[in-house]
Amino acid sequence: MDMDITGYLFYLVPAASLVALLFAYIFYRNMLRQDEGTPKMKEIASFVRQGAMAYLKQQYKVVVIVFLVLAAVFAFLAYGLKIQNGWVPFAFLTGGFFSGLAGFIGMKTATYASARTANAARSSLNKGLKVAFRSGAVMGLTVVGLGLLDISIWYMVLDYFINPEDISQKLTIITTTMLTFGMGASTQALFARVGGGIYTKAADVGADLVGKTEAGIPEDDPRNPATIADNVGDNVGDVAGMGADLYESYCGSVLATAALGASAFIGQGGMQVKAVFAPMLIAAVGVFLSVIGIFLVKTKENAGMGQLLKSLSLGVNFSSVLIAIFSFIILYALGLTHWLGISFSVLTGLCAGIIIGKTTEYYTSHSYKPTKKIAESAQTGPATVIISGVGTGMISTAIPVITIGVAIILAYLCATEFSADLLSKENLSFGLYGIGIAAVGMLSTLGITLATDAYGPIADNAGGNAQMSGLEPEVRDRTDVLDALGNTTAATGKGFAIGSAALTALALLASYIEEIKIALLRVADTSGLEAAVRNLNTESLALESKEALHNAGFADFMTWFDVNLMNPKVLVGIFIGAMLAFLFCGLTMGSVGRAAQKMVEEVRRQFSSDKGILDGTSTPDYARCVEISTRSAQREMIGSSLLAIAAPVAVGILLGVSGVLGLLVGGLSSGFVLAVFMANSGGAWDNAKKFVEEGNFGGKGSYAHKATVVGDTVGDPFKDTSGPSLNILIKLMSMVSIVMAGVTVALNIL
Repeated sequence: MDMDITGYLFYLVPAASLVALLFAYIFYRNMLRQDEGTPKMKEIASFVRQGAMAYLKQQYKVVVIVFLVLAAVFAFLAYGLKIQNGWVPFAFLTGGFFSGLAGFIGMKTATYASARTANAARSSLNKGLKVAFRSGAVMGLTVVGLGLLDISIWYMVLDYFINPEDISQKLTIITTTMLTFGMGASTQALFARVGGGIYTKAADVGADLVGKTEAGIPEDDPRNPATIADNVGDNVGDVAGMGADLYESYCGSVLATAALGASAFIGQGGMQVKAVFAPMLIAAVGVFLSVIGIFLVKTKENAGMGQLLKSLSLGVNFSSVLIAIFSFIILYALGLTHWLGISFSVLTGLCAGIIIGKTTEYYTSHSYKPTKKIAESAQTGPATVIISGVGTGMISTAIPVITIGVAIILAYLCATEFSADLLSKENLSFGLYGIGIAAVGMLSTLGITLATDAYGPIADNAGGNAQMSGLEPEVRDRTDVLDALGNTTAATGKGFAIGSAALTALALLASYIEEIKIALLRVADTSGLEAAVRNLNTESLALESKEALHNAGFADFMTWFDVNLMNPKVLVGIFIGAMLAFLFCGLTMGSVGRAAQKMVEEVRRQFSSDKGILDGTSTPDYARCVEISTRSAQREMIGSSLLAIAAPVAVGILLGVSGVLGLLVGGLSSGFVLAVFMANSGGAWDNAKKFVEEGNFGGKGSYAHKATVVGDTVGDPFKDTSGPSLNILIKLMSMVSIVMAGVTVALNIL
């Protein structure tokens, strides 16, 4: 690494990671200093904590086996067949480790924070908000801290060991190699999201359908055998799964953009280094601004939903405005070509994230008309609740899709400085870099936006603890307000994750072409240029040397591999990719349904076999329900998760590079829209129930309430299992394609 000003600026990245981890530790220690409450509150919290840790232990056993098998396969491809980068097995394992660690730390924090939040709510709403939000900030800061630490370490290691003959290739090789640890992160995230989602929704559906609808007892009532499993599920699904999910989103956006920067500025020496460092530095500055924003979040006693949303928005908006300003400063200080246009690309990503977040808030918060209309429809039964919720979710996709479309075009145009020749080799590279850095802009303040997301499950568990501990009604009222806010912020967080996934996946498409180029160059080194370009459509292009192959642009590869809409391989790939999004959702929904069915049967069995449970004279068998959720999640998560890994490999073998690109485009387009629909429908159903529970349309126990409970249980796997897993599916298929590019080239070229 050349130690000019750019080289020194790089050390801001590991410094930011350490600052994030330091403040995460400070917030964690401060949370532990808070009083956990009465002996009963402590006992309930310990049950949840033990159940969550037991589940994660079982999940990690399964995941470790999968990771070791995949790492062995990658090692064989790299060292046996010589068709893959030798660093891939190690990068894959570290990516999975850090992703799992981020989720584990966030979940452990949440299990300690819930009772403390409930106890703080006994004093005031503001105190409860602070404890829950700063505990959620532990998750946010841990994710960005570990992400930047992983990126920093890998960059320094590869910078030391990789020294190709052509120095202009060095950064391209480094950045595409670093992308492969994204596959490890994505694989771990998918297991965490799917497994945790099945666990939590099986328990939630079972607890609601039998407890609320059939037995007529309140949510989180200690008489409900599934209530402990439900609270455990909030932690293993919504916290551990979400942490692993957004860790890979964050790292994926930074690394994909760095790889595009290395490609766009190849052969330009110091400018290439600046383009690689730019997304890392923007993410690093975002860490500092997120910490400041976290300290701004507070509210007044007796605040309503609107005021609470403003409290959280203050911290998020403050960080977002400042990162926009600092992005201009960073890119100007680097002296990057097209710095002004690229700065506006960052701003485009930020604005897109805010618009998607606000749209999600509008369609899912019961402060607004759409969710109130769903609650109103409950007066005529559960069928109308389902119909109105599905319709609302479908309508809610329009603005996010248009927003992402506009953001893609604007980010591209800004990065090319609105050049007349948009599709020239140089402008195509600049434009794709602009799209990638827009994704970085959207996730640059993830430290605080993830805190608003992780806060939700903590508030939900706090409400459960307050109910089961028999605290005063006003305490439960405060935790209900915090919980309803958490439903909205969680939906907003999912919107950010899905939006960033769309931009990142588009950047990964370009990175896939870079990896294909490296695979061809590797073949040219070992078997000669003729072998590398055999069966390519190169008749109309001069390709007489390795240097010509090395200097080829994205458009050249589109021509060589016949990537156009008239190629049946591309069309078939698009159809398969679109189908996979629905197949994946169908599999995960089915998994939740089967697990929930077992939970419903168990709760009914306990109620019928021991009449003392509902009388309050007997204690339910909580452990049995925890065991059902754990076993179901472990068994059901394997098939759907492996589908995302197997599909790109199979398509690459059968349809080649053009088929894989079609697969990724089809999966991205259908997966993005489907994910928004499912997340927003589920969030709206949940908050419609909350709106009725606040005393509207008959309140708790009414006919309308029972109808919204049915809607909420349908929405549970929508918003917490299938929907949020789709954005991981989109990126994991891209990551697998990148990692397996050498295999695709070897089987389709040689």
